[in-house]
Amino acid sequence: MKIEQVALQLYTLRDFCKTAADYAATLKKVRAIGYPAIQISGVGPIPAAELRSIAEAEGLVICATHEPATTILEDPAAIVERLEALGTKYTAYPFPAGIDFSDPAQLDTLITKLDAAGAVLHKAGKVLCYHNHAHEFFRVGNKTLLERIYAETKPENLQGEPDTFWVQAGGGNPVEWVTRLTGRLPLLHLKDYAVDHTGNKFFAEIGYGNLDFKAIIAAAEAAGTEWYIVEQDSTPGDPFDSIKKSFDYIKANLVK
Repeated sequence: MKIEQVALQLYTLRDFCKTAADYAATLKKVRAIGYPAIQISGVGPIPAAELRSIAEAEGLVICATHEPATTILEDPAAIVERLEALGTKYTAYPFPAGIDFSDPAQLDTLITKLDAAGAVLHKAGKVLCYHNHAHEFFRVGNKTLLERIYAETKPENLQGEPDTFWVQAGGGNPVEWVTRLTGRLPLLHLKDYAVDHTGNKFFAEIGYGNLDFKAIIAAAEAAGTEWYIVEQDSTPGDPFDSIKKSFDYIKANLVK
């Protein structure tokens, strides 16, 4: 992994990206820390062209986005248009909101719609990825839902954006899942997994939890990952301090 491949998921700083002015100030801080790229998610209602111009002014690449789940499934052409405006080719389905995981028909429909939406993006030269949480490790017969999602969609229609924390939280093995998605893994969410003195899990800065990121990164490099995206859903204090701790650890320990 090279430092040029490290990005920040802006969902981590969502409370500081509600207006264009706040977004611009936030990106200035992100770039000063050293991040070369960002993933757009959790920002306020700022026009795509303005999001792009502000990022470019700071020398930041928009490597990918997250888009509303319903829009991805029901109006993928709108997603293509937005990605064009942002100057990026990757987006990810962020969360299967409203899905009843006890209803096999709803799960079948989700998978079918993901494949169909991904086909629209693929035809336009864009790429739909899937971002997992823990609940995709719910077993449906002898397979987890995440296994079904990848087995029952075409690779050209659906690529991976696994989240290392949520793979671990779901009982999966992050290294194994990265390896499993070889050739289908343009994006990887780096998120450390830690527990407190009572055993409750929490999001930690990269290198400050329990995941073996050296093994994860080695597997991701072999799998062909293009972007390594730092995300921390919640932080113990100032999120800018947390993203700096993660970046500094990555730069000192994980990049070549």
